[in-house]
Amino acid sequence: MIEKLQKEHDVLCQAVKKAKVALLDIVKNGFEQSFKKYDDPVTTGDLTVNSILQEELTKAFPEIGWLSEETKDNPDRLKKEKVWIVDPIDGTKEFIQSIPEYAISVALVENGQPIMGVVLNPLKDELYSAVKGNGAFLNGQRIHVNSTLESKPVIVASRSENKRGEWEEFKQIAEVIPTGSIAYKLALVASGEADATFSLGPKNEWDIAAGHLLVEEAGGVVSDKHGRSFIYNQKETLVDSIVGISKVASKTVFEMIEKSRNKNG
Repeated sequence: MIEKLQKEHDVLCQAVKKAKVALLDIVKNGFEQSFKKYDDPVTTGDLTVNSILQEELTKAFPEIGWLSEETKDNPDRLKKEKVWIVDPIDGTKEFIQSIPEYAISVALVENGQPIMGVVLNPLKDELYSAVKGNGAFLNGQRIHVNSTLESKPVIVASRSENKRGEWEEFKQIAEVIPTGSIAYKLALVASGEADATFSLGPKNEWDIAAGHLLVEEAGGVVSDKHGRSFIYNQKETLVDSIVGISKVASKTVFEMIEKSRNKNG
């Protein structure tokens, strides 16, 4: 698969690195902020990264569709065999607060399944990448999910969910580490920095597509909270939930989720 997608992989990595340079310049010199619906922030950083990625990727591959959080959706993508699924900055709240837990996230999806994914943490200069069937890598070094499990699983959890108290019930049975971007949390699971991440509420395709492939190519498992797999490039981009997990932690963590769902209805 990697030989078949070498050009796409090379262009994607260069585009993401170009976007990183521009974003770090914005971090240095300041940015403007506004809000979309539901008090969802957007900054000149989000829009600049989106513009660079869209220009570079659609120029190189005009036949590939485009779905991004910061671009008005074009339903023509639904007719495409391949689609770029992009979150220019996943973790905009962390970006605004200068917390180094946001990421540029890009996936290439073919017939509903991710076949390439890149998650770049610009402040930490961590480039996670995967091509289907070729493994997952961090800055060129192969990574794997954890193959052993301690008495308490380590779970990276949403900062905002943690602030709302949604993780209190899990803290007695797991080591819960509040962390920003879901794309970055999935990357941390892929690299063995945590055993799992999950969010039991809705996510968008652009939040999870790249991280999904990273976890699977690193030897882990990705599904919604019911254990169902994802099909991307849907008309409705919201998914029910997300669980990214090492195989050795799967039984323990899904039991936690099931107990919580039964308790909370």
